[in-house]
Parts: sequence; structure tokens; C-alpha cells
Amino acid sequence: MNSTQAGQRAASAAAEAVQQATGRLIGILNDSSIALLVVVGHQTGLFETLSALPAASCRLIADASGLNERYVREWLGGMTSAGFVDYQPESGTYLLRPEFVPVVSGAGTENLARTLQYVPLMGEVAPKIVQAFRTGGGTSYEDYPRFHHIMASESAAVNDASLLEAILPLTDSLEALRSGISVADIGCGEGHALNLLGSTFPASTFTGYDFSAEALATAAAEASGLGLSNVRFELQDVSRLDISEAFDLVTAFDAIHDQAHPAQVLKNIHAALKPGGTFLMVDINASSRLEENLDLPWAAFLYTISTFHCMAVSLGQGGDGLGTVWGKERATDMLREAGFRTLEVKELEEDPFNAYFIARA
Repeated sequence: MNSTQAGQRAASAAAEAVQQATGRLIGILNDSSIALLVVVGHQTGLFETLSALPAASCRLIADASGLNERYVREWLGGMTSAGFVDYQPESGTYLLRPEFVPVVSGAGTENLARTLQYVPLMGEVAPKIVQAFRTGGGTSYEDYPRFHHIMASESAAVNDASLLEAILPLTDSLEALRSGISVADIGCGEGHALNLLGSTFPASTFTGYDFSAEALATAAAEASGLGLSNVRFELQDVSRLDISEAFDLVTAFDAIHDQAHPAQVLKNIHAALKPGGTFLMVDINASSRLEENLDLPWAAFLYTISTFHCMAVSLGQGGDGLGTVWGKERATDMLREAGFRTLEVKELEEDPFNAYFIARA
């Protein structure tokens, strides 16, 4: 092969690589657009309607959903082009493909339409994130008005399915909870997990801490509706929690990595536990090393949500900016540095997204 041929081959390979990169970007453009349509389908109840209907006309689907027919028709066009919906032009009917039913509808953990709600949420704060790249700093929790609700809906699905049957048994605390112990939940958000525990174990007492008054109002309302007298919620910056040897069990569900000062929070949790008490920390199941996350199916999402939320809100408070993907290695190091004497890290098949850290004071 002469130099001219070699140059032509190199140029051809470079052009093909650019074409592939172009195709990748077009795919991302389509998929991110579909994500927005999925969020609309989730929030309007269209997926629930479609999952309950046979092949139906747009008018019937709109009427059954109580929605505007013109918007529904355009949305169905997008869902059809995305492969979620089958369209029969002869009859003018639409049918949600059966394999998509469990992953876009229902209350189960398989419903990923809930998770896709983070996509438009991140888009709303994009200008502030771009500015933070230039000037430093970050965002505040007030910049994400629906974050607590989205997080709560995701957590509720996991907790309703697994908290009592699979998660709590990891701590060996079931008998103690039945007999009566003192429990705290750090970063409790809308409090569903704590209310579930409170209704299941009436002999135990439960305290939820969070610094979102709006989330705590929702938590307290649910507790009141359930008639729970053993559950209470307190407005508290947990980095300033000053309680000594008060709790037998402390939990934190995906709440540590976005704290402004996570190391201090972990030390405060250790101090709040009675000697021999247990800390159950549920957090992201990933590695602290980038190269070990490249095969993780949702790795790109983790780094993105960290950039747009978890790291950003920490830095916005003048915090450490630990980030979503702090990883199991760094998490275990920080737990030991906080004073915990024994530590186990476990995983659950039904929740591959999270790792379960069981630490003893």
C-alpha cells in the first residue's frame, strides 16, 4: 500500500467514525425526547389508561384519561415512533405493547417512568449548573421543587416491596423492633419508610429528621392519617445533630451522599447511637473508581444526576461536593473514620441500584 492509499484509508476511517458519532448524537436526541414524553405519560396517567385498555382510538384514550384529545394524539405519535405503542392505521387504534406495561405503569419497582422524571427536572436547573461551571458554587434544594416528591415515590416503591421482608432483616433488628426500640431516620424526606415502620412496629418509637419543611409536612400528614402516635418528624440540619446515645437503630435511605458535610453527619449518627446500636445506610451501588463503573448500565445517569443535583446542592451549601458516585470504597472508609467498629456491605437482587451498609457503633 502506497502513501496515497494509506491516506485515503485513514480519511475513510475518520469519516466513518464521524458518521458513527453523528448517529450516536441523533440517537441521544431521540431518546432524550422520548424521556420527556414518558414523563408526560406518567404524570398524566396516560400509561395507566393505556395499560387497562385494549386497542383504542385516540378519542377513547383521551376521554378515558380526561385529557385534551389533540395533545394525546401528538403524544401517541411520539410513543408509536418510539416503539412503545402499536398503531393500526386501518382502524385508527393504539395499543401499549405488553412488554412495556410493567416498566411504565403500576406501583411496582419495575416502573421506570418514575425515574425518568429526573430528566426534565435536571433540564430546569441547567442554566444554573452551566453558571456554576464558570463561577463555582452550586444550587439550593429550592431549585428542585419536585425533587422530594419524585425521590419519595421511587423510595416508596422499593420500601413497600422490600423494606419489611428483605431490607430490615439485613440488620437483625426485627425482634428488637417488635419488643420496642428507639429508631431515627436521617434525611427522611416525605417519611413514608418511617411511617411504614411505625405502623408495623407499634412498640417502637421513630423520629425522622430532614431540613425540608415541605417534605416533613407531607410526612406528618401521612402519619396523622395512619393514626400513628409513635412517629414524629423534626426540622433539623443533620450536620448539626447533637444527640448522644439515644437510638438503637438509625437509618439513612439515599441521603448521605448529597449532604453538605457527610463526614460530620456520619460522626453525628455514630454519636446518636447507643453502644452496640446499628446504622443502616442505603446508598448508591457503584465503585469509587470510574474505570470500574463503565459497565454499569446506569453509570451515565449517576454522573449526570450528581452534576445536576447531588454534588451541586452540596457545593451550593459550601459543602464537600461528595457526589452521587462516591462509591462503596469511599463510603466504607468514611464509616470507619466516623467510628463504626464493624461494617458489612450487602446487596439485594430486587434493588441493584443500591448497596446496603450495616454498621455497628
